[in-house]
This record gives sequence, structure tokens and C-alpha cells, in this order.
Amino acid sequence: MNSKPVIFLIDDHPLVLEGLTNLINGQDDLRVCGEAEDSAGAMAGIARTCPEVALIDISLKNESGLELVKNLDSQFPLVALIVLSMHDEALYAERALRAGARGYVMKRETTKSVFTAIRRVLEGNVYVSERVVNSMARRLSLSDQASTSSPVERLSDRELEIFRLLGRGRTTSQIAEDLHLSLKTVQVYCARAKEKFGVNSQGELLRAAIRWEEAVHVK
Repeated sequence: MNSKPVIFLIDDHPLVLEGLTNLINGQDDLRVCGEAEDSAGAMAGIARTCPEVALIDISLKNESGLELVKNLDSQFPLVALIVLSMHDEALYAERALRAGARGYVMKRETTKSVFTAIRRVLEGNVYVSERVVNSMARRLSLSDQASTSSPVERLSDRELEIFRLLGRGRTTSQIAEDLHLSLKTVQVYCARAKEKFGVNSQGELLRAAIRWEEAVHVK
């Protein structure tokens, strides 16, 4: 039994963790070895349990899921990272793969997709849906037309994370504390984001962030 590939789960929703644990442990060839609700718990738990695969919710509460993927990939290169996300694949999938993930699964996909992704990365391959592949191909064909990308797509990973937290109602001071950055650094990222959105005030950036966050949760 102990020879089953082991999976570590990272999600800030206890019910999601419980559901995933039950589903994975119900498979004959997979088992869960641990779970965490934040990046600190993830780093410590993975160091302790040495899993083969980690499933990571990219939208951890007041934290950067992309930064966690980068840190895990750097410190635990033998652990295959799969991102679970509620976000639009066209925006986040490529960022997650660049950060070091080997798979990307939308939370609205079937549990079969999660199992397929796990088994695919265990074989040393990468898993993305057909929709992601098509999106990537479309991006390549349009790469020389900068005007086709939206302001959100032009944000750097860190700018996007701060933009997301603004949309969730966090202040710049709270974001600085959440992401362990100085307030001045957060303000610089906000200034860059305002340039990309073509707005002049923090209020306009905040309204754009709230609209985007609401749109994401509607999907």
C-alpha cells in the first residue's frame, strides 16, 4: 500500500481539502500524504512528507499562489506541481507553467481531469486542457500584435497578484503585510499597473480590480 504515489494538497478551503483527500484516497493507485492551507504550511509539510505531486490552489487567501509555485519548484524540484484554479486559463495557465508547474486544472473541470493530470505528471509529462493548448497557440500567432492583449494580461506576475488582492478589498498596507513586501514596493507595483491600465488614480485602479475579481467569480 505504501508504494502508492503520494500527493500533497494545498488549498485554503477545508471542505475542498476534505473532498480532494477523499477522492484521491478512493483511487487504487494514489494516496494523500498531507495538506496545508497556506504557503508556510506547504513548505514545511512538503519538506516533511516528500510527496511526488503537489496540488496547489493558485488563489490562496491573501497570498501569492504563483510565488508559492516558484518557491516550491526552486526548493523541491523533484515534486511535480499541479495548479488547481478557478481563474481563466488564458490568463493564468501560462504564468503557472512558467513558474514551474507541470499541470493546470480548472476547478470546474471533472474529477477525472484531476486524476488524469496527476497520472500524466507522474509519467514525467505536462498536463493542460485542450482549451489551454488552443489559447497558447492563439497567443503565439498574435505575439507580434501587442495591442491585442488586455491590461490584465500585460501585468507581471507580482503586479497581477497585487491587483487581485486589491479586488478582494485589501489595502496597500495589508497587501504589503500579506506578501512580505514594503509599502513603497507595493505602491511602485500599483503605479506600474496604473500605467498599463491607462488610469491616473488608485481609485480607478481599485475599481478595475473589483470589476475583474467579480467577473472571475461569476465564471
